Amino acid sequence: MTQKDVRSESFWLRLILILSVVITVTIAFLILGPRPEGIEGRLDVSFLPRVNASLNGLTTILLIVAYLLIRQKKIHLHRRFMLTAFGTSALFLVTYVIYHWFKSGPAHYTGDWPAVYFLVLISHIILAAIILPLAMVTLYRGWNMHVEKHKKIAKITLPLWLYVSVTGVIIYLMLYG
Repeated sequence: MTQKDVRSESFWLRLILILSVVITVTIAFLILGPRPEGIEGRLDVSFLPRVNASLNGLTTILLIVAYLLIRQKKIHLHRRFMLTAFGTSALFLVTYVIYHWFKSGPAHYTGDWPAVYFLVLISHIILAAIILPLAMVTLYRGWNMHVEKHKKIAKITLPLWLYVSVTGVIIYLMLYG
């Protein structure tokens, strides 16, 4: 890498970190913080958990297909599927925030396995916060064809991203299924 490439990557990595922190703090505030009077229930968002679970399921499929494509050395198709997976994850994030803005607090689990539910939920939340910067760094490195760095981080990112996507569906099924 040239000195210019190093400076550019450093800039983008700092930007990704800042963006990740801002998004994570914003989501935490929107879910747990105070809301303006009368906002809860102003918009019917009851359909969004199903949309969110569907987006998580679709993301899982896209990630698996993208992995299979790169194993076949189909780089351009791999790239398209990964960008689409990032897009479905971003859309999930938007609809998740909308849902929690218009509905007060997280849903309450009433099933028979609360310990399992909370283990899955806590691991999902922690890894969802971690996957945000990891996915962006992985995409940045892949997009810029920093292949060795991309491969190295993708080996961490893919299983974590799959876990977050799959557990998103599992959480939905435990709450609403």
